[in-house]
Amino acid sequence: MPDLTSLFWLFLLFFVGFYIRRALMARESAFIAARRHCETMGVQLLDQSVYLRRIWFKRNDAGRLCLWRAFYFDFTVRGDDRYLGRVILLGKQVTAVQLDPHKFH
Repeated sequence: MPDLTSLFWLFLLFFVGFYIRRALMARESAFIAARRHCETMGVQLLDQSVYLRRIWFKRNDAGRLCLWRAFYFDFTVRGDDRYLGRVILLGKQVTAVQLDPHKFH
């Protein structure tokens, strides 16, 4: 019969694995949204990556408590300058993609 300590560590291991899996899925969603938005706006996504900058708890439209994540990425217009962009996720849903003001061609 498992004791309480073993159950605690098993639950903790399950929770950490679940969180890591969801975090990787969120990062992939943010990357896809950033890449699509950059293609639409005619700019180039640099480094082919996004990185998590902020995380918080926030309620969605249905009133459920979700993780709010802000992923940042770098982009360029002509290749000689670097600008910052953001992808905001609330739970699994992409709520906004923003690009800093930048020069056009």
